[in-house]
Amino acid sequence: MWQHATTLHAHVEERLAGVLQRQHGLGLSEYRALANLAVAKDSELRMQELADKVGLNQSSVTRLVARLEKAGFTYRDLCPDDKRGVYTVLTDLGRSRHAEAAPTYEQTLSAALDEAQQASEALGSLVAAMRAAFAPTS
Repeated sequence: MWQHATTLHAHVEERLAGVLQRQHGLGLSEYRALANLAVAKDSELRMQELADKVGLNQSSVTRLVARLEKAGFTYRDLCPDDKRGVYTVLTDLGRSRHAEAAPTYEQTLSAALDEAQQASEALGSLVAAMRAAFAPTS
């Protein structure tokens, strides 16, 4: 089962990364950082929180945030309660770029899952189970 899950993950990640880069000039980690910041309280997260949500270590998230800052999508701010704490804050430009890229992300994710579902019975069962587990409830 785990091998099927990692195969599915690799397929979906490859599709998402390629499309986001070609159509929006964003890497997958950059998109995920913007997405997490867009839904965070006050559109900001501590650097370690962002690292945890995006699945990166501290040095990798520092480089990621530097790229986002250079593009004007985020800025850093000191934590008012803890001067050692640093927040990454989403800018209006970052919010706009995320809003532009989100439909592409969702459409590509759905298409990649559809492809995987049709590729093999095992992947199809895995995708069907995931969709059932995360289906919106009325």
